Amino acid sequence: MDRMIDLRSDTVTTPTEEMRRAMASAEVGDDVYGEDPTVNRLQERAAEIFQKEAGLFMPSGTMGNQVAVKLQTKPGQEVVVEERGHIYNYEMATMAALSGCLARPVRGQDGHLTWSQIEAVLSPSVYYRARTGLITLENTHNMAGGTALTRAEMKDVVDRAHERGLPVHLDGARIFNAATALNTSVAELAAGFDSVMFCFSKGLSAPVGSMLLGKKDLIQEAWRVRKMLGGGMRQVGVLAAAAMIALEKMPCRLYEDHENAKRLARALSQMESFSIDPAKVETNILVVDVKGWTSGELLARLKERGVLAGSTGPSQVRFVTHKDVKTADIDKAVEIIAGCVGSRSGLTRSNTD
Repeated sequence: MDRMIDLRSDTVTTPTEEMRRAMASAEVGDDVYGEDPTVNRLQERAAEIFQKEAGLFMPSGTMGNQVAVKLQTKPGQEVVVEERGHIYNYEMATMAALSGCLARPVRGQDGHLTWSQIEAVLSPSVYYRARTGLITLENTHNMAGGTALTRAEMKDVVDRAHERGLPVHLDGARIFNAATALNTSVAELAAGFDSVMFCFSKGLSAPVGSMLLGKKDLIQEAWRVRKMLGGGMRQVGVLAAAAMIALEKMPCRLYEDHENAKRLARALSQMESFSIDPAKVETNILVVDVKGWTSGELLARLKERGVLAGSTGPSQVRFVTHKDVKTADIDKAVEIIAGCVGSRSGLTRSNTD
């Protein structure tokens, strides 16, 4: 079999040769003492690009999100989140375990939350209800199919939340994908948010790392909480060097991933076994409804034939495009998928379980 075409996630991207060289030659110091010059430059540059006061390099996006929750809530409060949001579904209930907070999930249209939807679940000012402590938005929205929230809709939420005295956190793991799709800057999308997290290790292709951004006093406290969670890193400039290249050089190619995702969506929409509207594919993620298969059956058959994808439910499959999947790979994957669903009669449970 030829190499696998891996469409499970953009987290599987491998670092570029330039990143590897930068890692090998990185100037380093002890970052727990704040003495790693490469990390310091990365944090300063990220803050500059996002027009925030300060930044803190994090081992993962989950840690960045949860540090933000911890710093902006009190135990016993609620955190408003879109019900398919990463913070709610894929971060191990950390807001409860670490911050003592309860998620208040709200179903949005294609991952978009409006202020009217959020306002409807804010706790009233009565002593017997948990208080709302934080509002979170996710852009792009992973499980809604990589949808991009516009600046206008996010600004409305941020402004109205601030009128209520509520902070707002942006899970911007793929914010550069959103900026590319919307033809705007990440600074414009992040404006007004009290905290922002974004990832280097997804579409930007760095091997490790995320960044938490906000005001200086919040980031100063984030140092403490990161250390509490075991996130104090030493000569981590070897990772920050790769992240710097990811930050400076990789956003400009994300449109290629978006084009490939749309190409795949158009092809799948022509197959009877799938239901997807290609017009809704905005970035590098597509979530497809499967007909006549379970997602597990289909994924097992695709893997046998050289294509890896992910499941978001018993009848949904997720495909994610990225740097290491070229247009020719997309066309090959389409050929394999078409052959697979076309041979449905040859499938038996014994060879997929």
